[in-house]
Amino acid sequence: MSSIADQPLLSVRNLTVRGPHGTLVRDVSFEVPRGEVLALVGESGAGKSMTTLAVLGLLAPGLSATGNIDFHPADGPPIDLLTLTPQELRRFRLESVGVVFQNPSSAFDPVHTVGAQIGEVLAARGLPRTQRMGRVTELLARVRLADPERVARSYPHQVSGGQLQRAMIAMALAHEPVLIIADEPTTALDALVQREILDLLRELRAETGSSTLLITHDMGVVADSADRVAVMLDGQIVEQGDVKAVLGQPKSDYTRTLVDAVARLDGTTVAGRREFGEAIVTVNAANVTYRGRPNVVALHDVSLTVPAGQMVAFVGESGAGKSTLGRVIAGLEPLTSGSASVAGVDLPVRRAAGRRALGAKVGIVFQNPALSLNPEHTVRRSVELPLRIHTDLSPAARVERVNELLAEVGLGPEFALRRPRELSGGQQQRVAIARALALDPDVLIADEPTSSLDARTQRDVLALLSRIRQHRGLSGIIITHDFSVAEAVADRIVVLRNGEVVEDGPTATVLRAPAHDYTRALIAAVPLVQVEGRIGVA
Repeated sequence: MSSIADQPLLSVRNLTVRGPHGTLVRDVSFEVPRGEVLALVGESGAGKSMTTLAVLGLLAPGLSATGNIDFHPADGPPIDLLTLTPQELRRFRLESVGVVFQNPSSAFDPVHTVGAQIGEVLAARGLPRTQRMGRVTELLARVRLADPERVARSYPHQVSGGQLQRAMIAMALAHEPVLIIADEPTTALDALVQREILDLLRELRAETGSSTLLITHDMGVVADSADRVAVMLDGQIVEQGDVKAVLGQPKSDYTRTLVDAVARLDGTTVAGRREFGEAIVTVNAANVTYRGRPNVVALHDVSLTVPAGQMVAFVGESGAGKSTLGRVIAGLEPLTSGSASVAGVDLPVRRAAGRRALGAKVGIVFQNPALSLNPEHTVRRSVELPLRIHTDLSPAARVERVNELLAEVGLGPEFALRRPRELSGGQQQRVAIARALALDPDVLIADEPTSSLDARTQRDVLALLSRIRQHRGLSGIIITHDFSVAEAVADRIVVLRNGEVVEDGPTATVLRAPAHDYTRALIAAVPLVQVEGRIGVA
């Protein structure tokens, strides 16, 4: 007879999830061993999150699950979670499961302090009010926050993304769960913070003996953190096994495709131009300071130029100043001192005519197209908006121009009447790129354009940006925390730290022989994948 230690903590067998319009998850089976990490990996729409919702008993109305989801407690017989009542499921989640969500800023209520919200979890477990704040402080210290008392008193917007993710982990640990479900826990975090969060999760697992179900599209995170991996496609598991075996010698064509999407991060894939024109962007001794107690210096004495036709990546961790510098160049952020110009337009622009001129010369692609695209507008209306404002084109000419722009980003005319909710993340970003190109800008600024996309979609969008850049002769600025993005599209990398430029050079040189300790630390923090004799990074 096998002991409890030999049994998996969670066993999913033949799980199928059906909805009004068909089957969403089909015949999925996997196990989460005690004390280990199983990664569910796949692209958007693969079924990872739907499978997780079934495990948690949180499927939306109209969806039904069949099969078996057996939870093996340490002190009793297996429990089939699909047979539990809603009240029993709530108790199971409260007592046995901790969830780390993808976006902590969305998971925390902005009008309550971090400590108060962790305290609510403790209250649900019956901890007396007099003991809660002490326990909250203990939990925040446990996740290696340097000043747990300050974080507990802070509102979510007053702490960094990495600190908020640590607080989310503290909340997940509040009731000592045996199963942690981590849903894309490091998406959109810079390399150093991602490394810290992954190390923290590993340390906490060793301390508590908990098991983890890790949901991700990032093969680097899988290689770095998981013991086993299950690869999902179209609601089914196409391959699973030991993580080194699956990633090192994938058997499924789909898994191999995901692995092949991994960048090398050695400078060998850089495919940029070598000859450029005169400077089209100039920044001279730029300083941006936010007044407060104390003042916050966002940029300090930054000077650089971007030649016509060059693609430059601004790279750095959160708070490095890369987005502030991008906003200065886009005319969205005033300088405290210094000067800047774009395509002959001096910044900052104070007159309406100057703002219109700058708007026609600079196209902007924002980080999250789901937020930057109006959910009530069709694709056509979103893309033609700059044409309505800046041109005298007739309605028929605008329709024709929108179709041309959609074709340029790889979308057919049938997409024109769709709304953002009817598009995938990659399609939404293509629409955002089309809108940014509507006025034939001289400079394209893309702020974290692929941070929320899976590996294959990210690769496709970056390839699209490269093609557009080559075809149009655009200058471009890519703002990113991801060196693989810089490698894929940039001729040059500018590394920022604490509002200052610490390294600036050709992409291949910066990746192969970084000159600054900070750059070396950023590159070293990126999770690596060993793939049949080569090393890559997701």
